[in-house]
Amino acid sequence: MQPEAPKNSIIVQPEEPKKPAKNKRPWLGFMIAGIIGIIGGLAMILGALFIPEKTLAGISFPTIPSEAASDKVYSKLTGEELASGADINAPAYCIQTPNGTDGARPQAGLTQAGVVFEAIAEAGITRFAAIYQNPTSAVIGPIRSLRIYYLQWDTPFDCTIVHAGGSGDALAAVASGGYKDLTENYTYMYRGTYGSRLWNNLFTTSSYLAQFSNDSGYTTSDIKGFSRMTPEESSRARVDASVAEKLVITEPATGDLSSINATVQNIALRFGGWASFNVNYAYDASTNSYKRGYESGVAHEVYECPAEDLGERNPEDVCTLTQMSPNVVIAMVVQESKASDNYHEDIKAVGSGNVYIFQNGTAIKGEWVKGSAAEQIKFYDEDGDEIKLAPGQTFVEAIPSYGSIEY
Repeated sequence: MQPEAPKNSIIVQPEEPKKPAKNKRPWLGFMIAGIIGIIGGLAMILGALFIPEKTLAGISFPTIPSEAASDKVYSKLTGEELASGADINAPAYCIQTPNGTDGARPQAGLTQAGVVFEAIAEAGITRFAAIYQNPTSAVIGPIRSLRIYYLQWDTPFDCTIVHAGGSGDALAAVASGGYKDLTENYTYMYRGTYGSRLWNNLFTTSSYLAQFSNDSGYTTSDIKGFSRMTPEESSRARVDASVAEKLVITEPATGDLSSINATVQNIALRFGGWASFNVNYAYDASTNSYKRGYESGVAHEVYECPAEDLGERNPEDVCTLTQMSPNVVIAMVVQESKASDNYHEDIKAVGSGNVYIFQNGTAIKGEWVKGSAAEQIKFYDEDGDEIKLAPGQTFVEAIPSYGSIEY
C-alpha cells in the first residue's frame, strides 16, 4: 500500500522507463553536450560576478554584516549608541544633588545625568545621586552632602564622588575605600551669588570636572552598568499607547511578586512623607519617555545649560528651563528607618526587594538584587530571568516599604 497523501498535495505515479532508442550519430550527442557545458559554466561565472544573490548553485554563503552595524558602540551608563570616536570608558561623576524646597530647585544640568537615584536624605526630603559621563553642561548642581546608601549605589559606576561633606559613616567609607573623591573644593566648585538659594548654591562645571580628573590622574571609569536592550530591541518592545487599553492598578509597596506587563500611562510614587516630594510620571508615547512632575501637578523643571565654558555663572543667568523626562522609571521598595541620630535616614541599599519597572509604556513587576556595595543592582522577573532596561536616562526611586506605588 502507498502512504496516504497529506492534504493539499499530489502524488505523481512514476512512469515505466522506456527503452532508449539506438543513437545513429554518437558524435553529434557529444558535441551538443560540450556546447551546453560551456554555456552553463559561463552562466555560473557571470552569475557569481554580477547577480547579488546570497546563494549560488545551491550553496549558501554567510551574510556579511555591514561596517556600520559592526562599528556600533553602546554606552555602559545609558545603553544609548555612542557617537563615533566617543570614549566608552570616559571618567564618570556621581554628584549628590539636593531636591529641597529651600532653594535647591531648579537643579542645573540634571538632564545630562545617565542614571539618577532618588531617596529620602532627611526629614522626608529627597536627594539625588546623579551619575554623569561626558557631561558638557556649563553649570551642574547644586551639590550637597553624601549618605552611605548613595555611596553604595554609586560604587559600581567607578565614578568620582562629588559632594559637600556627608554623614560620618559615608565619609569614613570614602576615606578607607579607595574612592575617587571630590568634596567641597573651590578650585573645582564655586558658590552662586543668588541669596534665594540659601545653602543650596554650590555648583561645578563640566570643565572643572574634567580638570579635576586630569589633575588627579582619573582618566577612565570602568562602569558596571545595568543590563540594557539595544535601541532596536527596545523599539520592538514598545507599546502603542494611543490604541492600547489603559489599566490602572494600585499596589502597596510590600505587594507580592506576581508579574504585571500592562500598558501604563500614569505613575504615582509616594515616599510616605511630605507631598512636596511625592512624584508623578506621565508616559509620552511621542518621545517614549516619562514626564516627571510633583504631586501638586507642578512639572519638575531643571536648567539645561549651554555646552561652552561660561565660567562661574548662576544657572538662572545662562540656562533655560526644561521638564525632566527620563526613558525608564524604576521604583525599588527598600527597607528604611531613622538613623541613630533620629534625623537622617538609614536605607538598606544592599539586599533585595520588590521592584516595579516602567519602560516603553509598560510595567513589569519583579525583584531587585544587590549582593554587595561593589555589585551592580540586577532586576529579575517572576520567572527568574534578568530584565533588560530600555536605553536612555533612568530614574531609580527608592520607595520605603511604608510608601506606595500606584499606576
